[in-house]
Amino acid sequence: MRSNVRRRAERFAAALLLLALLAGCGAGEQVERQESFVFGTRVEVVVYGLDRAQARDALGEVLREFDRLHHKLHAWQPSDLTRLNGAFAAGQPADVDAEMAALLVDVQAAAARGDDLFNPAAGALVEAWGFHADEFVPRRPEAVRRDALVAAKPRMADLVITPRPDGGATVSSRNPAVQLDLGGYGKGYALDRAAAILRARGVCCALVNIGGNVMALGSKAGTPWRIGIQHPRKPEALATVELHDGEAIGTSGDYQRFFELDGERLCHLIDPRSGEPVRHTQSLTVLMPAGPHAGARSDADSKPLFIVGRDGWRALAERMGIAMALRVDADGSVDMTPQMAQRTAAPAR
Repeated sequence: MRSNVRRRAERFAAALLLLALLAGCGAGEQVERQESFVFGTRVEVVVYGLDRAQARDALGEVLREFDRLHHKLHAWQPSDLTRLNGAFAAGQPADVDAEMAALLVDVQAAAARGDDLFNPAAGALVEAWGFHADEFVPRRPEAVRRDALVAAKPRMADLVITPRPDGGATVSSRNPAVQLDLGGYGKGYALDRAAAILRARGVCCALVNIGGNVMALGSKAGTPWRIGIQHPRKPEALATVELHDGEAIGTSGDYQRFFELDGERLCHLIDPRSGEPVRHTQSLTVLMPAGPHAGARSDADSKPLFIVGRDGWRALAERMGIAMALRVDADGSVDMTPQMAQRTAAPAR
C-alpha cells in the first residue's frame, strides 16, 4: 500500500498580512510584529502605530496567553482537557475552573447551533484517524471501530455542567464515549483573548492571525485592514477581504492537516455522521461581525458549513445567522453569499 504523508502547519488565510500592512505605512509609522508556533500552527500578531516598548510588552503578553491556552486545551498531551476526558472514560465527574466551565457552555451552544456537525465530543474519531499526534502516520481506522464510535453518538449535549459557588463547575458525561477535542474552537477563543489583552494594554490597531483565523482591531491609519483568503490548492490568495474593527474571519480547509493514502486526500475534518473525513469541500470561510465571541465563532461556525456540503451549506448558514461565507467545492468551484461577495475582491497580481 503506497502512502504519501504530509503534515502542514495550518496555512495563513492571511498569507499577505504583513505585506498588506507595510504597503500602507509611511517611514515614520511604527509596526511591531511577533511570531510563534502554538496550537500546532503558525501564529502572527502585528501591532500598528504604538510606541515600540508598549507594543512589545503587549505582544509578549498575548504570546504567553497563547502558550497557556495551548497547554490547557491540548487534546492528547497532559492538560486540563485530557484530565477531563479521563474522568468521562471512567464514568466519573471532574471539577473545572471558571474559564473551562464558561468555555464548555459556549462550545455546547456552538455545537447545537451547527446541528452537531461541529462535534467536539467526537474526539475519539479524530484520534482513530491518527490526527492526535505531533507527527501522525497515515492510517484508516478499522471499520468496526469507526462504526462503533459513530453508533455511540457522543455529543456536547451529553455533558452535565453543574456550577459551583466559586465560579467553576463540576462536569460529568451521560455518555462514556465522549472524548473532547477543542481544536475546532480553541484558536478562535484565543483570538478573543488576544483582543481583550491588546485593548486592555491600550492597543487600538492590530491584526492577530492564528493559522488562518484572523481578528482585526481598529484600522491601519483609517484604512480598513485587507487580508487574503488562502487558496486551498495554490500558495496564493483566492480573494481578499476587508476586516473592520472587531471582526474575525476563519477558514476550515482540507489543506490544513491531512495525509494522502492510496492517492486519496484525507483531512482532519471528520463528519460525525459517517466517521469519515470530508471529501466534498476544499475550504469554507466565514466572516463574523464584531461581538463578544467573534473569534470563537469564526473558528467553530466554519466547521458545520464545511461538513454539510454543497446542497446544505447555504440553508445551514442562514439558520446559524451567518451572513458572510465563501465555499470552495471539491471540484474547485467557488460559491459565496451575496454579503460576502460585497466584501471580497480579486487579489492584486
